[in-house]
Amino acid sequence: MLMEFLQQTPAFVPGQWRPCPPVSDRNAWESLPGAARLLQAGQQAAKNDTGVPALPLSLWLRFTADGDRTQYENAYFGRRRTLARLALAEAVENQGNFIPLIGDYVWAICEESAWQLPAHNSYIRDTPQLPLADTSRPIVDLFAAETAALLAMVHYLLGDALERYAPGLPRRLVREVTFRVLTPWQRDHFWWKGNGGEPMCNWTPWCVQNCLIAFSLLQPCSKEYLYTVVRSAAYSLDCFLKDYGEDGACSEGAQYYSHAGLCLFNGLDILCAIAPGVFDRVWEQPKLRGIAEYISNVHVSGSFYLNFADCSPLAGARGAREFLFGRKIGSQPLMALAAEDFVRWPGGEPTSDSVAGINLYYAVQAAFAEADICAYAKEHAGSAAVLPEDSWYPSIGLRICRRAGYTVGIKAGCNADSHNHNDTGSVTLYKDGNPLLIDLGVESYTKKTFSPQRYEIWTMRSGWHNLPEFDPEGAAYEQKPGAEFAAREVQKLEGGLSMDIAPAYGTVPGLGNYCRKAVLQEDGLHLSDETDYPGEVALSLLSVEAPQVEESGIRFGELGFAAIEQMPLRITTEKVEVTDARLRTAWPQVIWRTRIWFKHGLDLIVG
Repeated sequence: MLMEFLQQTPAFVPGQWRPCPPVSDRNAWESLPGAARLLQAGQQAAKNDTGVPALPLSLWLRFTADGDRTQYENAYFGRRRTLARLALAEAVENQGNFIPLIGDYVWAICEESAWQLPAHNSYIRDTPQLPLADTSRPIVDLFAAETAALLAMVHYLLGDALERYAPGLPRRLVREVTFRVLTPWQRDHFWWKGNGGEPMCNWTPWCVQNCLIAFSLLQPCSKEYLYTVVRSAAYSLDCFLKDYGEDGACSEGAQYYSHAGLCLFNGLDILCAIAPGVFDRVWEQPKLRGIAEYISNVHVSGSFYLNFADCSPLAGARGAREFLFGRKIGSQPLMALAAEDFVRWPGGEPTSDSVAGINLYYAVQAAFAEADICAYAKEHAGSAAVLPEDSWYPSIGLRICRRAGYTVGIKAGCNADSHNHNDTGSVTLYKDGNPLLIDLGVESYTKKTFSPQRYEIWTMRSGWHNLPEFDPEGAAYEQKPGAEFAAREVQKLEGGLSMDIAPAYGTVPGLGNYCRKAVLQEDGLHLSDETDYPGEVALSLLSVEAPQVEESGIRFGELGFAAIEQMPLRITTEKVEVTDARLRTAWPQVIWRTRIWFKHGLDLIVG
């Protein structure tokens, strides 16, 4: 798509991208509606500062030693989050009060041996990470690129002030960003840059966006070099776009939309600025509209989103980037959802996401879009975002239906998506905005999460989704990972989906088919499972509400009831302690697994 546009306009006149007015434009900065809030956040960061968090070798080696990522990443992201808050506060106040601390953080980051994470310390995709970083050969991973963008924004906003405070520090900053990110980005091949038909993921737009930010703000260059950068970025984004269906579905789920669709938006926006007139028609493409509006279609209510794979049901509040994306393509549903969330959480929804707050450009975008967003919200007050009753994403087999107070997500597809769980055929159900049948998501990332042992992790297994298990007290056959383990005979129905999910289990003696029909009606989800498997099947249902087995079904607290047409062999319930910090951001201390044991068929109405 983008390369075609570029070939049609090979000799463009170079343009310029600037993220916001310079700090010297005091009227622009002092008139920001959120100025006081941004200044307060910086003051709080300064007050809480006890010194730049240490990143000793021992923390780096934790990943190699026992797979732990958290301790190193907490300190690493903490440095960047604090720097972003301090820099934005200084830009608002412009009194120099934050400059000494900002200088400490910039210096410390420049002194780091490597900007990539230990978990990303390899040169070839899907190969073991090296124990130590090679400081002579930088790796551009997600967070090296994020670091480059952060430092470039600090330089753009406060370069003169830093030069007055510590002469030579801005030059050091530019040198480090150039050596560690900008030069290797153009010189070396990293897998996320794309290579023909090789599959991409959110790394591509995320890295490209941040490399473009750093390049645009720090790299004065010839026209020829600019053309090279534009071609490189356009090619990479095309490699990313090729893996999206025309429907725009994010196979990684709602939580990854922020790093996929929204980073694509920013990357395209910067390309349109530095290559004027070349890519402008991209905003008219139906595929891009589908990518943009995906997030509003998978929204349930409040903070909840339909989730699958590694995605959490709390996918984060929508904000300035969604609003600007929606405005660019003329999407009122997306603008309305973004404005509603932004007004509710003007400083951003509270989150434990370790990556949140490290991108200074996002904060600047929000600061300068706030007046427009609030004006839009005021103009459209009382008119909530209109969600489609039914949506269908055939590229990943996702069916979304809404009836009365219910929202259901039905997942067909296969077990080879990026961040995949073995969840083909699973269903997720909300009632009046509350989770009734849930998808857990993923625990805190460790070395095992992205290793050959990934599917040993309990949350990845089909037995911990709303799916059947065959011969549960014997071989306990569950689904397998891979593209060949997929649903077949998938049919879109009014309010639902039907499919045969037996192929997702591979070879199970005696199993020929397992036909699942899930249809949402005004009284709830009608779930009908039929199979030719001769033995016992145990269907798992995961819930937040404690299950109580009754004569005609299962009661889930005060929220819902699963009526069973013909009572099965037996029903068991299991209390599951949720101890992982990442899971606890979405779920309470206890969730429940109900298992319904049956032969040949089972019919439920969950409502």
